[in-house]
Amino acid sequence: MPTSLELAGQLREKFGDLISEPLEFRGEVTLTIANPERIAEVCQHAKTVLGFDLLLDLSSVDNYGDDPRWTVVYELSGIGHGQHLRLKTHVSEESSTLPTVSQVWRTADWHEREAYDMMGITFSGHPDLRRILMWDGYPYFPLRKDFPLAGKPTLLPDTAFTQPAPLEGGPFVTLPGGKDSAAREPRVRTPEE
Repeated sequence: MPTSLELAGQLREKFGDLISEPLEFRGEVTLTIANPERIAEVCQHAKTVLGFDLLLDLSSVDNYGDDPRWTVVYELSGIGHGQHLRLKTHVSEESSTLPTVSQVWRTADWHEREAYDMMGITFSGHPDLRRILMWDGYPYFPLRKDFPLAGKPTLLPDTAFTQPAPLEGGPFVTLPGGKDSAAREPRVRTPEE
């Protein structure tokens, strides 16, 4: 049976410079796709030729302040060979569109809808790209880093709260760095902290 690293090497051989050198960390292998427009093509090859027949997860990371703004992460698994592979690609705020992979794995349908609903990333060719968690017409994307922790008021009475509704005692903020874990612990903080 081939290892994840060997399968990643085969994918890189097929697509050349489009795909980064495999990065192995703690037994997990990651490849970065340089051109996000070709992600569906790479995923199709990974499924049909390399046996990654299961899309475990599709998630997104907001790199607020950097360009490209978003990293979209595809977690793949092969039931037959038992290997795992992570694919990443980057999407800029200007385009914020990727081709759908729902024609490769049907499970991508809801994953892509969630990425759209929470981050505002669109997937061209998606069969039903609409909100999945927030209500239709909701004007914000709540998992973006520029979305306020306290929430935003809504102009739709009887649909949701008309005032921001943070968690009891929240919002809770975690600070990077700090002298120890207690200083980084999520807690209510004033803007001066």
